[in-house]
Amino acid sequence: MPRWLPRAMLLAFALLAAFQLANWAFHQVIGLLVNILLAFFGALAIEPAVDWMAARGMRRGWATGLVFLAVFAAGGIFVVLLGSLLVDQITSIGRNLPEYVDDVVLWVNHTFGTDLSVGKLQENVLHSDWLRDYVQRQAGNVWGLSATVLGGVFQVLTISLFTFYFAADGPRMRRAVCSVLPPARQAEVLRAWEIAVAKTGGYLYSRAVMALISGVAHYVLLVAIGVPYAPALAIWVGVVSQFVPTVGTYLAGALPMLVAFTQDPWDAVWVLGFVVVYQQFENYVLQPRITARTVDIHPAVAFGSVVAGTALLGAVGALVAIPATATLQGFLGAYVKRYAVTDPRAHGPQRRPLFRWPPRRPGRGSPPEGGPDGGSGGGRDGHDGPDGGGG
Repeated sequence: MPRWLPRAMLLAFALLAAFQLANWAFHQVIGLLVNILLAFFGALAIEPAVDWMAARGMRRGWATGLVFLAVFAAGGIFVVLLGSLLVDQITSIGRNLPEYVDDVVLWVNHTFGTDLSVGKLQENVLHSDWLRDYVQRQAGNVWGLSATVLGGVFQVLTISLFTFYFAADGPRMRRAVCSVLPPARQAEVLRAWEIAVAKTGGYLYSRAVMALISGVAHYVLLVAIGVPYAPALAIWVGVVSQFVPTVGTYLAGALPMLVAFTQDPWDAVWVLGFVVVYQQFENYVLQPRITARTVDIHPAVAFGSVVAGTALLGAVGALVAIPATATLQGFLGAYVKRYAVTDPRAHGPQRRPLFRWPPRRPGRGSPPEGGPDGGSGGGRDGHDGPDGGGG
């Protein structure tokens, strides 16, 4: 056996053990790393507002606190309005449930010729084994649900704490990062940081403006057709349609349609038609004008980034996918050199009008049809000569 082989085997085992240890440690702290990533993008989103107040003499800590207060106030209003809507709907369903059951039983008896009794159905359901087992399972899941809620609250507090420190100590953190780099690299890092702040803040700003416009438009519609809980539903549509990637529009429109259907099915049809029409108006008129000044991402690129982010990090990846893509797009736009495209084949075929009005007359601006060597000959306007012949 060569003398170097034992040492090589020991080195291989040591590297394998170090890799296993690093892999175990990474999986233990991956939750914390995801929270830090969310906090970093949150700090990038609120940093323009913090910088604006800090430039006017306010301390960064107080400015960050005011931004946090505004964000939590908006989130609290959103939760309270939707919570009141949910509680009222559940109470209404529970109060009207016996009438719903009677209507369903009468419809079944009339349609299928059965002889069902509401009293017998209630007795069979209340004294059934599956209902007792279901209640016992749900009682056992209360502790798990409570632990999940507490874990979510702790995660929100962790992300908020890191976001506050990243935003309040942004300049200090940039100086700490740049202090270990040469001057040339420092300029590149600071430029990339500025691009990330501009793109993330611009994305949040554009989404907030479109959420406000969408909420106001849907509020006017819901009030006009008499749908209850119009303020809560309008806020729901505005926030969910803009800040939930890909499927937000469908989730946003489903709830007001359901509430409108409980009042009148035709109201649900009106809501559906308005949602479809407004979505087209937003996609082709409103969004290009707003995102042209903030951040502009092609819809296919945005959809692909959301799919990739979801595959990598789940719901967290879906949330940060579009800001990260906008930052990468801005970074490439700043550093990748572009050239003018002169080959006409790259622009596709030229657009020609299907109809020309007024139509061209052969004698004005174009050679007459059939000329001296052509087929029909003719006079100045292409008609036959005086003798009725061919000219």
